[in-house]
Amino acid sequence: MFKNKNDGKNNLCGDNIRKLRLSYPTKLSQRGLADKMQLIGIDIDKNAIQRIECGKRFVTDIELKAFAEIFEVSLDKLI
Repeated sequence: MFKNKNDGKNNLCGDNIRKLRLSYPTKLSQRGLADKMQLIGIDIDKNAIQRIECGKRFVTDIELKAFAEIFEVSLDKLI
């Protein structure tokens, strides 16, 4: 099976999403972030957030755009 060359991670943004989540003014939990994503129409749960943050899950472009909107950062800042 093919292994990603990015230390085996399936995304580049997981670490940055975690840092942004923890530095959010109200220090969002993973569940809180999933709730915010659902409010803007992205069907995602706490477990998916956890898998994104640790690099085990791919992130779609639509999800990436939603994360940028929630954290009020550019897409470049997430990657």
